[in-house]
Amino acid sequence: MNTLILRTVAPPITALMLVFSVFVLLRGHNEPGGGFIGGLIAASALAIYGIAYGVSAVRHAIRFHPMAIAGFGLLVGALSGVVSIFAGVPFMTGLWIYPSIFGVEVPLATVISFDIGVYFVVLGSVGSIALALEERETD
Repeated sequence: MNTLILRTVAPPITALMLVFSVFVLLRGHNEPGGGFIGGLIAASALAIYGIAYGVSAVRHAIRFHPMAIAGFGLLVGALSGVVSIFAGVPFMTGLWIYPSIFGVEVPLATVISFDIGVYFVVLGSVGSIALALEERETD
């Protein structure tokens, strides 16, 4: 399904979906959203782009192999849990720090780093599956 309409609409739809996936990721635990749903939205955006322009265009756009993205996410998520062990609290306990950046106190937590890890794991694994299915369909 490589129509002119799809090729015209795919880039702005992909961009909007990627921005929305980051929004959903950052909503996190307090409201509906988080890393899993954000990663699914981002993988869906890549799938739409792949349907319009082909798998090679998506692979060129993301620059890394999707499973490498998933591996990076797994590393980030695991490190988020390990940090709590070094702080002397149980594994996967949320820890907060409040650094001052340009005079503004910014709260940072291991919770958001874990969500970012989940985001990348889902993006990489589901994106890899989608790209493999799209490659197989065109053969």
